[in-house]
Amino acid sequence: MSTSTHHYRSVFAPGLFAGKAVLVTGGGSGIGRCTAHELAALGAHVVLVGRKLDKLQTVAGEIAADGGRASFHACDIRDEEAVKSLVQAVVGTHGRIDGLVNNAGGQYISPLENISARGWEAVVATNLTGGFLVARECYLQSMQAQGGAIVNIVADIWGSMPSMGHSGAARAGMVSFTETAAAEWAVSGVRVNAVAPGYIASSGMDHYPPEAGDMLRAMRGTVPAGRFGTEAETSAAVAFLLSPAAAFISGSVLRVDGARPQVRMGWPMAVPDAAAQQRDAVKPFEGFHRGSVPKVFQE
Repeated sequence: MSTSTHHYRSVFAPGLFAGKAVLVTGGGSGIGRCTAHELAALGAHVVLVGRKLDKLQTVAGEIAADGGRASFHACDIRDEEAVKSLVQAVVGTHGRIDGLVNNAGGQYISPLENISARGWEAVVATNLTGGFLVARECYLQSMQAQGGAIVNIVADIWGSMPSMGHSGAARAGMVSFTETAAAEWAVSGVRVNAVAPGYIASSGMDHYPPEAGDMLRAMRGTVPAGRFGTEAETSAAVAFLLSPAAAFISGSVLRVDGARPQVRMGWPMAVPDAAAQQRDAVKPFEGFHRGSVPKVFQE
């Protein structure tokens, strides 16, 4: 949307992550791409991880054009041996991994009764098992000896996740993993937290079938804030939890959802008008200079 002559407009201090190596899974698109850009703009060397090499190369090129540093590795995080090799390569290059953003994930729309065992297992493997493997290897190969911070990206699972029950179950498992890892790994100076995005206007929405368009566009009407969140608002939560300001925060889930889970049947929710949505406390934060509007909202 914007050219490389502009730069990420982070609310955090320049150089916040200078000298740090941060691994971002799912860094080739959506929230992962935005987060990678912000961390690089704040001085980190970002290691992009994903299955599609071309997407990772594109994002690394964007970061370099903006003056940041990034490298990339193609990896299927569901493959235990591949994950071990990935982390070994990153530690071999950088000496350590200071931060991990466990962002890779994916799901598809389906009622529970239509989900096959294979489909269920694929979603759980991507959203839960893969995240566990990457976190475990970052801990064993680097953070156990040198400390670090992990942020797991989960989802708005509170109050159920109809039509995405496989993803909801996996994300709930990741919340429990976050809490357990925070307790077990604190002895090594490692913090583990999670960020739970609600309805975020991200390129991830473009992966859903066209017939889901009306449903996606209508979702803002179920959010008390009256709008979708931005990728930059999610990235800011991640950056905070990785930062020294969160030194005493571990085992927590930071929701970025405009109070959507608080909606209750029978309560006459009033959506704020355009003027109210532009008040300083709640107006959208659009820090990502390369962000774009999902195709589903361009119709």
